[in-house]
Amino acid sequence: MMRSTYCGQVTEELIDQTITIAGWVHRRRDHGGVIFLDMRDREGLLQVVIDPDTPEAFATADAARSEYLLKITGRVRRRYEGTENPNMVSGQVELLGKEIELLAKSDTPPFPLNDDNITVSEELRLKYRFLDMRRPEMQERMKFRAKATSTIRRYLDDHGFLDVETPVLTRATPEGARDYLVPSRTRQGNFFALPQSPQLFKQLLMVAGFDRYYQIAKCFRDEDLRADRQPEFTQVDIETSFLSDEEIMDITEGLTKNLFKTMLDVEFDTFPRMTYADAMRDYASDKPDLRIPLKLIDVADIMQHVEFKVFSGPAQDPKGRVVALRIPNGGNMSRKQIDEYTKFVGIYGARGLAYIKVNDASNINNGVEKESGLQSPIIKNMTDEVLIELIERTDAQTGDIIFFGADKAKIVNDAMGALRVKIGTDLNLFTCEWAPLWVVDFPMFEETDDGKWTSVHHPFTRPKGSVEELKQSPETALSIAYDMVLNGTEIGGGSLRINTVDMQEAVFDALGISKEEAELKFKFLMDALRFGAPPHGGLAFGLDRLIMLMVGASSIRDVIAFPKTKTADCPLTEAPAEVDNRQLRELGIRIREKQKAE
Repeated sequence: MMRSTYCGQVTEELIDQTITIAGWVHRRRDHGGVIFLDMRDREGLLQVVIDPDTPEAFATADAARSEYLLKITGRVRRRYEGTENPNMVSGQVELLGKEIELLAKSDTPPFPLNDDNITVSEELRLKYRFLDMRRPEMQERMKFRAKATSTIRRYLDDHGFLDVETPVLTRATPEGARDYLVPSRTRQGNFFALPQSPQLFKQLLMVAGFDRYYQIAKCFRDEDLRADRQPEFTQVDIETSFLSDEEIMDITEGLTKNLFKTMLDVEFDTFPRMTYADAMRDYASDKPDLRIPLKLIDVADIMQHVEFKVFSGPAQDPKGRVVALRIPNGGNMSRKQIDEYTKFVGIYGARGLAYIKVNDASNINNGVEKESGLQSPIIKNMTDEVLIELIERTDAQTGDIIFFGADKAKIVNDAMGALRVKIGTDLNLFTCEWAPLWVVDFPMFEETDDGKWTSVHHPFTRPKGSVEELKQSPETALSIAYDMVLNGTEIGGGSLRINTVDMQEAVFDALGISKEEAELKFKFLMDALRFGAPPHGGLAFGLDRLIMLMVGASSIRDVIAFPKTKTADCPLTEAPAEVDNRQLRELGIRIREKQKAE
């Protein structure tokens, strides 16, 4: 028998029993002729003691080094009083090792696996990911993920969903990001695409009558590089027929509640609903972090006629926005802090960050000179009436500070929405640990820079209203779509889907997709809609992002076994890599000669 017990599962129940463990040397200590080995496997750590009275085992232990793989047989005993470790499952006991077998030696690891305080570059961790994942923290995260996916499957199985696999080699479809293309050897010059999601296939499963489908699916998007995106990621994909949007939200909300209760013993109340319009108005984000109580307040009507063009310009611009953000008790911020926040909003295109410190709100309300009540470089450009109205609108109190954003609406939303979260985090204004919600009533389309329409979600989302209403006013059309948001992160998004040809053609027409283009790219979908497609809809959870939030990791890369870097490279396998000319000839592909650097 190679092993009878995992290291991390040895408890007081096994005292005086002889067991066999197998694992890696996490730490070795020599205390006056007695050797202590902290042995590690996927379940945790166990302290092993080797006395000199077992010379063969002692010699093996003496020669062992970090990450040597050992098999040890011995007797479980209680630790001496005062040496217990309450932070370990096995912390009340130790193993008195009698027989030790060296299973494998190890080179010196490129970074220590037994010291979490040492900073190691992510590039090095990913290059030696098989070592990085030996660390207890990573072991726990991977086990957590496995248990979470099992919990999700069990819930969906119990609610009548069928686990169905959909193709990974398919055809390119426009879903908002670039496809990863796979050249065909048998049909040279043609390409498969890796799926950005199983969207169309799961809709076809509904047409096929499978009624309730799910899949924990790999998805691929060749997106521009971002700090916390992966070219391949995992989503929990769900689709149902004959259910309303509210019923789909209830089922998936129930899934989320069950997952958090099972994994973290956290109980959620019913998720609040918030319209997209309200979310953008109050939080400048379609995924607001409701743990932070700060809200943005529109003040364009107050600023329309002030002498300060920075405010009056955007206030009079139909595409502009002017907002105020009151920070309670923020009046003690230093000039350095304010300058840092000014630099921060500059990242999002803001040209500055105006502010007013409220030193004495009573002075303003009583009409006393504004300089004695307010402190700011901008107040000289405003009348007493404007300032009084600002104080009343924002409900500012003595000791507060008010920040202002004024520009095109997108710049204001991006900058002030991010500033709200940053200040809330910096000042630890969180009112709770978890804040889930649904964001609903999204616009069907948004305007691109060249004046065309693009889908807010995807072109298969069902709009509210009739075909005629969509044709007459695409700019005001709302979709039957819903996003699940948790702590300022979108963890799931879904919608009801279009199930009739006339509505799908109307949406394609609004997006500038001609009948010929639709026939070329979506013939199989349009054909399916002609054969009695049921009303259907669904939702997809971003599994990596959800697990990241649940375990408190700072990046999705820390909850994926073998992730790519920020530049979509794999340091472990050195992918992507060149292939030999023989493979390229079989595919009918020729690589252009790389241009020489000038």
